[in-house]
Order: sequence, then C-alpha cells, then structure tokens
Amino acid sequence: MSVVDSFPYQVREIENVFIPMRDGAQLAARIWLPEEAERTPMPAILEYIPYRKRDITRARDTNHAYLAGHGYVCIRVDMRGSGDSDGVLTDEYTQLEQEDGVDAIAWIAEQSWCDGNVGMMGISWGGFNSLQVAAKQPAALKAIISLCSSDDLYADNMHYMGGCLLGDNLSEATVMFAFNTLPPDPQIVGNRWRDMWFDRMENSGLWLEPWLEHQRRGPYWSTSSVNENYAAIQCPVYAVGGWADGFTNTVLRLMQHLEVPRKGLIGPWGHKYPHQGMPGPAIGFLQEALRWWDHWLKGRDTGIMDEPMLRAWEQDSVPPDTSYEQRPGRWIGESGWPSANIRERRYGLGPYTIHMGEGHGGPHQREGQERALALQSPLSVGLAAGKWCSYAATPDLPGDQREEDGGSLIFSSRQLAEALDIFGVPELELEISSNKPQAMLAVRLSDVAPDGKSTRVTYGLLNLSHRDSDANPEPLVPHRRYRVRIPMNGIAQRFPPGHQLRVSISTSYWPLAWLPPAPAQVDIYPDSSALILPERTPGEEDNRLPEFFEPEEAPPIKVQNYAASDHNWLLHRDLATKESTLEVINDQGHFRIEDIGTEVRRSTREWYSTFNDDFTSARGETYTERSFKRDDWNVEVYTRTVLTCDEGHFFIHAQLDAYEDDYRVFSKNWEKVIPRDHM
Repeated sequence: MSVVDSFPYQVREIENVFIPMRDGAQLAARIWLPEEAERTPMPAILEYIPYRKRDITRARDTNHAYLAGHGYVCIRVDMRGSGDSDGVLTDEYTQLEQEDGVDAIAWIAEQSWCDGNVGMMGISWGGFNSLQVAAKQPAALKAIISLCSSDDLYADNMHYMGGCLLGDNLSEATVMFAFNTLPPDPQIVGNRWRDMWFDRMENSGLWLEPWLEHQRRGPYWSTSSVNENYAAIQCPVYAVGGWADGFTNTVLRLMQHLEVPRKGLIGPWGHKYPHQGMPGPAIGFLQEALRWWDHWLKGRDTGIMDEPMLRAWEQDSVPPDTSYEQRPGRWIGESGWPSANIRERRYGLGPYTIHMGEGHGGPHQREGQERALALQSPLSVGLAAGKWCSYAATPDLPGDQREEDGGSLIFSSRQLAEALDIFGVPELELEISSNKPQAMLAVRLSDVAPDGKSTRVTYGLLNLSHRDSDANPEPLVPHRRYRVRIPMNGIAQRFPPGHQLRVSISTSYWPLAWLPPAPAQVDIYPDSSALILPERTPGEEDNRLPEFFEPEEAPPIKVQNYAASDHNWLLHRDLATKESTLEVINDQGHFRIEDIGTEVRRSTREWYSTFNDDFTSARGETYTERSFKRDDWNVEVYTRTVLTCDEGHFFIHAQLDAYEDDYRVFSKNWEKVIPRDHM
C-alpha cells in the first residue's frame, strides 16, 4: 500500500456541519472541501452510515481525503440517531433513513461548492443505503458505488440464509446494540449531549427482537430490498464484493437484473475495501473509483465503460487455512451476465461418488430400487466453518474440511484429468426424506488435494420447511420424499488436474447457522440427485484485461496506542461435561485520536456453545465494552446479550449499563420470549 501525501487539489476539512431534514431534525456531517471548489463548484460524493464519523471509524476516512484531493467534495454523514446527529436509531434500513438520505443529497446539491452532481459510495451499511437511496431517485444523484451490500435483506443480509437463522444475526444485533447506545460528542452538540444519550439508551431498542420476530420473508424485509423492484434504480451502479465476504451474490444479481449502465467487481477479499483487501491481492480501488466518478460526475472519457461489465478473481487451489495473506489466481472478465462463456453441467451422484461424466440425476431415476443414505450429523459439524461474513483480519475462514466431513455425508469425484473452471452459483439438487417435520441441510463444495487436505470452495444452507417458499414455510411430512434445490454462494474457482471435487452434506452447521429444534435423520437418494456446476470456458479476452493500479491511500490519522488490539477465534472443548464453545475475540484496543484528543476503548467478545448432542442447549452470548475519555468527558457503555432456545421458543436476555465518571448512570434489562416459526 502506497501512502500519497500530495494531491492535485488542496483540501480543507470541516469537522462538523449540520444538515437540516424535512422535519426539522439535523444530521451531523464532516466535509472534505477542495479549496478550488469555493471558487469553481465541483461534484460531491456522500457516505451515509451509523458508525460515528467523529471517533470510532474516523480512520476509514482516508478515502475521503484521497478523493477530495482529486477534485471531489466529500461528505460523511452520521445517520439520524447515530454519532452527533439528532434523533434515535430504531432499526436498520428504515424508510426514514432513506428519506433523510434524499434530503441530504438535495442539500449537498444546493451548496455553493457543489456543481449539482452527487455520487454516493459506501461499504456494508453505506453500500446498502446507496442502493436504497438510489431507488428513491433523488434528482441530483448521478451514480453510486456499492460495496459489500445486499439487494435482499431477508436471505443475503446476515439474517436468514436459505431460511436458516444465521449466527451473524446475533453478532450484528450486538454490534448495533453497542453503537446505538453511545453518546454524541459534547464538543459537537454542546450541553444537550447527555439528554440525547439517555434518549438513545432508553428508546433505540433491542434490534435482535424484531429480527427474530420476522422469521419469514415478508414486508418487514422486502420494503427496503431493492430486488423487489430493480427498475427503481435509474442511475449507474458499480457493485463491488469479495469471495470471502457474506454479500457477494448481490453483485451477480445486480449485473443480471439492473437495466442501467453498471459494472461489477469481485475479488478474493473479505469485508474490506479492495485497496485494503485481504486475502490479497489488493488493488488500487481508489484510482478505480476515480475513473468511475470522473466518467459519471465529470463527463470525462476514462475508458471504464469500455471494459467488461463484470470482473472477478478466479481463485486457484490452496491448502485449507483459517486466514490467507494472498489467494493466487487471475482476473477474468465477462461482457454481460449471465455469460455465454458459462454453461450449467449436471453431474449425477452415486453412493458416495460424483459421476464426472455428465449424469442425469433426474427425479426418481430408479425409485423403488435405489438405496437411501442416512444422515444425522453431530453438533461438532460447523465448528470449522468460519464466519458467515469474513473480515479476513482474524482466523475466521473455514479450516480443513476433513474435520467437518467426519460428521457429514460425502460424495467425491475421481481425480480430475484436466483443470475445471467454474464461475457462478453451484447448486445441489437432492431427493430427500426426513424422520422429523423440521430439519436443515448444509452443503459444501470442496477442493480435495492429492494429500487429502480439503479446502471449502463454497457452501449453501436450506431450512427444509422453506424448500418451496421463505414466505410460507411448511413442515415436512415424515418419510415422504421431496425434491429440493440448494444454491451455494457464487464463486469463481479453478480445480487443478489431480484434485477431486467433494460435496459434503450435514444436518447441522453450528454456529454459522442456528440449530433446528431437534435432531433429525435425513435420507438422501443419490441416484435421483445431482450436482450442477456453472462451468466456464476461459477466453483470450481474459489475457487482455487492463491491469488495476497498485493500492494507494491518503496518510492515516495520527493515533497514540495505549493497548494493542487482539483478534482471535478459540475453540474450547470440555471432555468431562461434553461442552463445546467457540469464542470470538474482537478487541480493538485502547487508543487516542490525536487531532480531537479523544481516547477510545472498544472490545467485543462472543461465545457460542452446545452440550453433547442436545440441540436445545445452543447458546449465543455477546459482551461489548465502549468508552470515550477527553478532558472532563469520561463515559463507558457495556452491553451483554444472551440467546437460547427450547424446541418451541427463542429466549433473549440483554443488559445495558452506562457510566459517567465511573458512576453508573443508566441500567436496563430486557427479557423476551419469541416463538419459533418453522425455524
């Protein structure tokens, strides 16, 4: 990564400006203003997120300094109820949030330093609301860049993948529980800071509750999901993701369904900007963003729209590991999506084998003769699954799949005689029956090396009650045969000669996915089942793709570190009590931000445990610490959330405690019981 400290334009930073909303509320904004824009108006780029522009995520704002140095006014806005903005934040992706975004864009376009052209860019939440605000069609919004985001809040956010409750549902609720209960900065909002703080703690709510109350696809999720109406987005879109991220399927769907000028980019990265991308290779994303903005906001011919619509990093085979510095591979490009270079090929399954000559795998191929393979997995399957959405800064990627395969039903191919390239969404079509009305399946596609090491390539989940509909789930009739189709996450991968493909199927995948209410035996009928692969023919055009620039960024903010960060995943197994616990440590240390003089301490821990083979023993617990200290300002906030279950209910216990000058000034407990709904 190269640090650039000299830019074409001199930039003045404005620490805070309040932007008025239609109802009189004000949103706090930080502005990077090229001095030239005060004489000659320039286009503007908005980032709009709830993660506190003033302190906790101040370090990420080097992006704005870089873009501003190249001739764009950059504005980062605290959403209503977050940071130094008015109000209380009560849920993610609300209609009020989107209306505020429209108002902010209108205000920006009217300023003397703006030429009336506005772009919107963000990663994660900022990528989500870039899409959602674009669907509102504000007149001044001319283009967006959406990174690591989703068009489908039910299935491809952190909530219900394949109708299965994700462990990240609790994890993300914990993140927001911590953020939503933090105070604004007295230096920005003045003496009203304490009243604003108490209002947030009292009224923001426990977001885990509504997320668990809506276990089916419905209006709660669809109202802000742009996949309900892709045509509402009328401005150009650049969608960016990474194969280790949890949101990558969105890029493929946006390329397929949007009707506007669009580009897609998928690297090997986790939940990171591509110039900071891990696993590498990182790319010069900020230069790529400038090419996009120069084209759509300044009308310059940068050549970016002459290049393939979709570029992706096709990964090569690597040994399994929980983290990687680099993923070897190559860039490939497609002029459109779906691509004529890719065709679906069906491979039949036999007893424990994949027939790599094309197989039929048709329904009821030999009904009455074929033998079913029984499957009932132990709860240890999933402990090596890694995180649903990897940040790739911790050991959160899937480990050697041989550990998982011992409790799974596996189907392996012969060794490949030649390389096999896939790009798209692999699927598994299965004929199944179950001895219980409620069950789940987790399926994995792995690359098995000649030495036996197995690296997960992609995976998918299906709550079998959701086999036909996420909106109207229906229990299984025990012992009746069903045909189900399980899509896996999109991927671009090359399997080398001499390696094998392996499909692994399990009836649990804890704690990536919450457990069904009771263990179930699922019978698989292999002769009526099939693996469907999106096989790609490499083309000469791949070799002619222009190279990305090397990564660059603006100088980082100055920070004094008092305590180092600590990121780790630990697996504890008590052989006496038969308890297994996965502990996730995300301690970002204790540091002082020099330019504002604020000390920040931030730490989160998570524990996911089960006892023996008891499905109702599943327990998730999270604990967060946040503190700010400066001169006569000294506040601390602690949260704890526990999620447990029995066969019919989820149970939430949550605690919030806040301190000022070492005195506890606020405390609140939550106890909630939520019925399980085919979950």
